[in-house]
Amino acid sequence: MNVLITGNNGYVGNRLKKWLKNRHDFNVDTVGVRDNEWEKLDLSFYDAIVHAAGIAHMKETKENKSLYYEINRDLTIKLAQKAKRDGVPHFIFMSSMSVYGIETGVIDRNTTPKPKSNYGISKLEAEKSLMTMINRSFTVSIIRPPMIYGKDSKGNYAKLSMIVKKLPIFPNIQNERSMLFIDNLNEFIASITREPISGYFHPQNESYVCTTDMVREISTIHNKSILFTKIFNPIINIINNPILDKMFGSLIYSKDIDLKKKHNEYNIISFSESIKLTEEKK
Repeated sequence: MNVLITGNNGYVGNRLKKWLKNRHDFNVDTVGVRDNEWEKLDLSFYDAIVHAAGIAHMKETKENKSLYYEINRDLTIKLAQKAKRDGVPHFIFMSSMSVYGIETGVIDRNTTPKPKSNYGISKLEAEKSLMTMINRSFTVSIIRPPMIYGKDSKGNYAKLSMIVKKLPIFPNIQNERSMLFIDNLNEFIASITREPISGYFHPQNESYVCTTDMVREISTIHNKSILFTKIFNPIINIINNPILDKMFGSLIYSKDIDLKKKHNEYNIISFSESIKLTEEKK
C-alpha cells in the first residue's frame, strides 16, 4: 500500500513513518504542509493519507488562537479536499480526546463532544467538515486517541517521568486513565489503513492505567525507591486543580465505545513492556 504521512517532524508522524516502513506491505512517503508546496503534488498515487500534522503541546494565548484554526481546521479541510479531487480513496485524520472537553469521567458512545480549548474546538470543526466529504469513493477515518506516550514523547508522561526521578514520596491513589502506547497506535493505524472504514475511532491500551502503578513501573526500571502513601489523598480529592485532575483524576473511554475494532487486534505491546520501551536509555 502507498501511504502519505503529514507531520513527519511531529512525534506521531515520525514514529508512524518508521513503523510502517518496517512492514513489507507499505510504501511510505512524508510531506510537510506548513508551506504551499504540497498543493503542487499529485496525490493520486496514494491509497491513504494519514494527516498527523497539527498544533499541540503549546500554551494557548490570544495571540496564537487563530493559528489553531488555520492549521488544525483549515489546513486539514484543504488537504482532504485535494486528496478527494486527486482520487485518494482513504483519508485518516489524527484528532484528539480533547474534542470532548472532559477532564474527568467516562466517555462513551452517547457522550457529546463539547470542547473547551482552541485545540479541541479546531479539531472538532475539522472533523465535522471531513464527515461531509464521505462517499462511496472517499473514506474518512477520524482517530481520537487519549494521551499518547512512548520513547521521547512530550506532554504529561514526560513530566511524570521527571517527577519520579526527583521525588522520594508519591500519592497512592487508585484512578483510571485511558492511555495509548505509540506502537499500539501505529498498529491501529496500520490495521485501519488495510481495512478502510469511515467513522470515529477511539483506540486505547487494553487496560486502563493507574497513575500510581505507572510511577511504580517507572521507578522500578530506574531502581528508584519511592514511598507510596495515602496521606495526601484527602487533600488531592478536595482541591479542584486541572493539573491534579490530569495526574490523579479518572478519565476513560468506555471499553465498548468502538464496535468496529477490538482492543486485542492492535494492542501488541503490554503496559509493562510499553513503560520499559519508553524509559530505555533515559
